[in-house]
Amino acid sequence: MRKLFTLAVFVLFSALAQAQLTVEKIMEEPAKWIGTAPGNIFWSEDSKTIYFNWNPDKNRADSLYKITLDNRVPEKVSLAEKQKLALGSGFGGGFLGGRSEAYSRDYSKKIYLKNGNIFLLNTQTGVEKQLTNTLDRKGGAAFSADEHKIIYSSGDNIFTLDLADGKITQLTDFSGGRALGPAAGPMGAGASARQSEADKTLEKDQLDLFEVLREAKADKEAREKYNSLTAVSEGPKKINPGGKMLQGAVASPNLKYVFYRLSEPARDAKRTIVPNYVTESGYTTDIPARTKVGQPAGSTEAFVYHIAKDTVFKIDLNDIPGIHDQPEYLKEYAEAKKEEPANEGARRPGSRGPGKEGAPQKPLREVAFQNPVWSPNATWAVVSIRSQDNKDRWIMKLDGETGKLSLVDRQHDEAWIAGPGVGGFGGGTLGFIDENTLYYQSEATGYSHLYTVNLADGTKKQLTSGNFEVQSVDLSKDKKWFYLTTNEVHPGEKHFYKMAVNGGDRIKITQMTGGNEVTLSPDEKTLAIRYSNTTTPWELYLQPNDPAAKAEKITSSLTDDFKAYNWKAPQVISFKARDGQDVYARVYEPSKKKKNGKAVIFVHGAGYLQNAHKWWSQYFREYMFHNLLVDKGYTVLDMDFRASSGYGRDVRTGIYRHMGGKDLTDNVDGAKLLVDKYGINPKKIGIYGGSYGGFITLMAMFTTPDVFAAGAALRPVTDWAAYNHGYTANILNEPQTDPLAYRRSSPIFFAEGLKGKLLICHGQVDVNVHIQDTYRLAQRLIELRKENWEVASYPVEDHGFVQPTSWMDEYKRILKLFEEM
Repeated sequence: MRKLFTLAVFVLFSALAQAQLTVEKIMEEPAKWIGTAPGNIFWSEDSKTIYFNWNPDKNRADSLYKITLDNRVPEKVSLAEKQKLALGSGFGGGFLGGRSEAYSRDYSKKIYLKNGNIFLLNTQTGVEKQLTNTLDRKGGAAFSADEHKIIYSSGDNIFTLDLADGKITQLTDFSGGRALGPAAGPMGAGASARQSEADKTLEKDQLDLFEVLREAKADKEAREKYNSLTAVSEGPKKINPGGKMLQGAVASPNLKYVFYRLSEPARDAKRTIVPNYVTESGYTTDIPARTKVGQPAGSTEAFVYHIAKDTVFKIDLNDIPGIHDQPEYLKEYAEAKKEEPANEGARRPGSRGPGKEGAPQKPLREVAFQNPVWSPNATWAVVSIRSQDNKDRWIMKLDGETGKLSLVDRQHDEAWIAGPGVGGFGGGTLGFIDENTLYYQSEATGYSHLYTVNLADGTKKQLTSGNFEVQSVDLSKDKKWFYLTTNEVHPGEKHFYKMAVNGGDRIKITQMTGGNEVTLSPDEKTLAIRYSNTTTPWELYLQPNDPAAKAEKITSSLTDDFKAYNWKAPQVISFKARDGQDVYARVYEPSKKKKNGKAVIFVHGAGYLQNAHKWWSQYFREYMFHNLLVDKGYTVLDMDFRASSGYGRDVRTGIYRHMGGKDLTDNVDGAKLLVDKYGINPKKIGIYGGSYGGFITLMAMFTTPDVFAAGAALRPVTDWAAYNHGYTANILNEPQTDPLAYRRSSPIFFAEGLKGKLLICHGQVDVNVHIQDTYRLAQRLIELRKENWEVASYPVEDHGFVQPTSWMDEYKRILKLFEEM
């Protein structure tokens, strides 16, 4: 009996020991101590089997698992079955443009790429047929409008394959360009057109030395001469891109037109390097990295090849309404210099320079084209176009007969165009319900919503409205319903809805509070839901496509160690910022007995990201660290400051031309909330975050030094002029055209304000935010004779740390900083 009692006490104390959090524990390899969530979910075509990546055995790599609707116990997929699976299986499809699969209109047939070749699947019988068996690598594949042929790309060109007799026809003959596709060699196709003198000499030596090469060249020249003499007039037009990069060549479903782009990268754009000190060779090596914001950008032109007319039309940018418009901020600078806006604009990148007799000419803004979306019978072609200054997105009809553009919808923002379904240069939501009805998303009302337009008569209709975002859109196979994911219940919840294509009431199908990421079965009868809540990581659930049905949990991924701790659910609150804006946040509170009067504010990274939500955070290590802090008596505030995602256009663009403005004051207002409502000592508030969070931490410590006693800036941007173009130019424009925005947004210019204790941590091989940012700030702090700061660098870490020991070291330093606060 005594032995049993001793054993019970031992087990109890062991469980208690396991439940105590330490930095070492929470920063361990996640797969080993938390578990691995299921991901990459897709269905079999018969809607009876779900496949997903999973790693319950804690192996080095995830494995492919499956369940069936009859047997819902996960089992590992055999290698033989995995090899038979069609790549890219799942709900959806579409025409050419990089997709790996497409369906016939009745969804009875599916084509897809596997091992570089094209396969045809009968979705009713499961019978698979290989249509090509060649070594050349294929691009996206699609059915023609009459579904008698398959359209696909190979190398630079487009081909059709007749399903009746297998005949292959080449539709295009591009030559002399530099392809971006897989067929391009190390220097790209057409590199010989720009051979250096050294290369020409080397080639001559090769031919002089080796008979086999001379014979091969003679054979090639003879073939080319014969082919030119015997070429038939029906052959495709030879199109020479003139050494430019060929992009996105796609054929219309009716096989009448080919759309393509030619781009020329900026030849004088200077790229950066990142030194790597810890290498196998023992030598320091340079990692080639990105350009910095404001470097010269490339240019793109778009064309239509009319196959029957054997004619190429260049798309005229002057057809785009507002293409000459200049941003308002340029006018401010022009007025300050007592110059006309046109003169200021004429000196901007992309300017066409002075007109006749020296008169200033408004610049024609550079744009980026997306591949066209065609209506089912190719009556209409619609193309999404974005200005490279990020302030306009045009949806335009493209007339294949003339190459002319006409406006469907213009989305303009003096800040920058973005938002769910509006997107960056990915094109956003765009598709056809029927031959005349196009659907798309727009932030015209301040939130991203779904719209339709009848291209025949121009009638537009807004299908959703309200202070919420439509975050994803899928059209049902019968084209009677939209399946939507929105955050209308709460900004921090994601739910799945069904809505008629003409709008009206939305039917909410998911019911679990948190994040619901749905993959619908091909027959649209069952939902595979990747679900999580605040305290529990993602798991796989199944639910009939019925709002009254209950979701059934399929996977159990968590380790016993992880489940042994009682994870705290932070309270999701909102408060009013100083300008009246609602700011959402998560609050972690200790018990009154443990409360120590200290608080820590966490600032999430990425800028446009959401963390004050009700699903498992991508900042899971920080979530666990916050639990550890609460155990020690800290109150933790984790907020979605200005520019966070999920809250509409005004919040998204609240930092335009001033990072460290409203995003910082939101955090300062959060500190005031901690003092006024949660009883925190105003002299005991710390702040920390990584990437953008590191930047805000620096701005907080430098510009509001009396608010924060200590700060940990992890991999921080210290000078936005040193960051990349794609992200930074959206918000701050370019440093040469908007220097004020960069000056007031970069912490390095405010370093003299530092009072509290500052910790800076940075990976030395960070190819995103280069450690040069931290070194430049360190030199500035040295010259300012500041003493209350330190830098910890991590020799093998990129922007996102990988090694558990690096995470441990970093967070021990952060904890020590706050404990000494």
